[in-house]
Amino acid sequence: MADAGSSGPNPDLSKHGGRDGPLAPEQTGEVLVERDWSAGVDLENGQSLRAAISNAMVGLKKQFYGKGPTKAKTFLNDNYVFCVLEGGLTRNELTLLEAGEAELVRTFRLRFQAAMTKPTTEAVEQITGCTVLSYHSQIVFDPDRAFEIFVLDEPPPGR
Repeated sequence: MADAGSSGPNPDLSKHGGRDGPLAPEQTGEVLVERDWSAGVDLENGQSLRAAISNAMVGLKKQFYGKGPTKAKTFLNDNYVFCVLEGGLTRNELTLLEAGEAELVRTFRLRFQAAMTKPTTEAVEQITGCTVLSYHSQIVFDPDRAFEIFVLDEPPPGR
């Protein structure tokens, strides 16, 4: 353990998520909805519901993975939301993939996304005004795509 005069890490910060605030699962969806995350991303323009969801999912990857996708597009069909994110694998994930560890990368990504369920579903609920009944995340590597799938209690109003 580092003492107060050392330059080492403060162990008390690690249990609270470091210097950047609370652990991600404790954060609300607002952190994903309040900002424009579209810099450097091919994203639908405008203030549409689809663009807002795409922006929030890009924010999720940028804020909590440390790297976001290069392209995002959201599809709505009745009470189903399907967001496709292209690119965004981190350097360590690419290295593991080159070493034949696709299943390890997939397992980590899906486990991390499960831990991120609360802020992810809250963001979609805030944007759509609907309740998320079910949420699923998936990733494939050739081509590099992540899929965020939501089942809402009803179609979003005014879409």
